[in-house]
Amino acid sequence: MAVFTQVDKQQLAEFWTHYSLDEVRDFKGIQAGVQNTNYLVSTHPTNYILTLYEDTQNGVDPKDLPFFLGLLEHLSAEGLACPSPIHRKDGALFGALNQRPAALVSFLNGRATVTPKPLHCRNAGAALAHMHLAGADFSMQRDNTQALQNWRQLFEACQTRADEVTPGLASLIDAELSRLEAHWPSDLPRGIIHADLFPDNVFFEKGEVSGLIDFYFACNDNLAYDLAIMLNAWCFEADVSFNITKARALLAGYQSVRPMSEAEIAALPILATGAAMRFLMSRLYDWLHQPEDALLVPKNPVDYLRRLRFHRHVKTAADYGLES
Repeated sequence: MAVFTQVDKQQLAEFWTHYSLDEVRDFKGIQAGVQNTNYLVSTHPTNYILTLYEDTQNGVDPKDLPFFLGLLEHLSAEGLACPSPIHRKDGALFGALNQRPAALVSFLNGRATVTPKPLHCRNAGAALAHMHLAGADFSMQRDNTQALQNWRQLFEACQTRADEVTPGLASLIDAELSRLEAHWPSDLPRGIIHADLFPDNVFFEKGEVSGLIDFYFACNDNLAYDLAIMLNAWCFEADVSFNITKARALLAGYQSVRPMSEAEIAALPILATGAAMRFLMSRLYDWLHQPEDALLVPKNPVDYLRRLRFHRHVKTAADYGLES
C-alpha cells in the first residue's frame, strides 16, 4: 500500500499545466514503497513518476526536498542512472498537489530483483561506488538523521518494552550501543551516501544496473557505511544466514570502481554492526509504536537482531569475503 493520497484527473490536469510536457494519456497508482504516494503518468511516448510527499511519521520533511531533488539532478547530470527531476515552467523542482508537496521525475526502465544473485550484488556494488564518485562535488549538505546518536534516542523510547520482542533484547542493545559509541570511526572518507540502497531500490535489465531510486535517506556520512548497509541488505538469505559469495561479489564490484582505504577496510566490521543496529532500532521503534489505524504493517526487527549477532563475531573484513 503506497497510494496514501488519491489524485483525480482534474487535479492532475491542473498540476500538469505548470509543466511544458505532452498531454497526459493515463496515470495509475504504484503499490510499492512505504513513505510517499507514487503514480506512473504516461504521455506519448514518455512516462514519468509523480510523487506526493506524505505528512506521516516516516515521511519526507518538505525542507529536505531541495536537497533530495537537487541531488538527483546533480547525479543525473554526472551520468548516474537515477530519476531526474522535471523542472516546472517557473524553474522549480516541485510544487503542490492535493495539499501535498509533489514532484515529477523521469521514468527508469528495469525492475528490482527479489532474490539477488552474486552478479546482481557485484553490479550493485559498482553502482554504489559510481554514485559516491558522482556525488563528490555536490555542494549541498544534509546531516544523517539516522546516525549513531539517533539510535540511542530510539532505544530510550523502546527500552522498557524491548524484551516483549525477545527476552534480553534491552540489555543486548544497551551493551552494543555502548561498544559502537566507543569505537565508531570519525576519520573515514565522507561524502554523499544513499543510506538505503536495498535490493528494491536498484533496477536491473539483463543483470546490469539500469537505475538507482529512492534517495530520501541520502545524506553526508562515511562512504564505507553505505557499503555496510548494503552488506546487511543484500548478503543475508531469507533464513538470515550470511552469504559470503554475495558479499565477496558486492565488495569486489565496489572496489573495482572506488578502492577502499586501509582505514575503511579495517572499520568495515564496526560499520556493518552499526548498519544492523540502525535498522534494528528503527524497526523496533515502529514495531512497538504502531498506531492502531496504521495502513502498513511494520517490519519485524528480529531479522536485524540476527544480523547484529552475526556482525558481533566478525573480526576483519576478510570475514565478509573482502579479498586483499
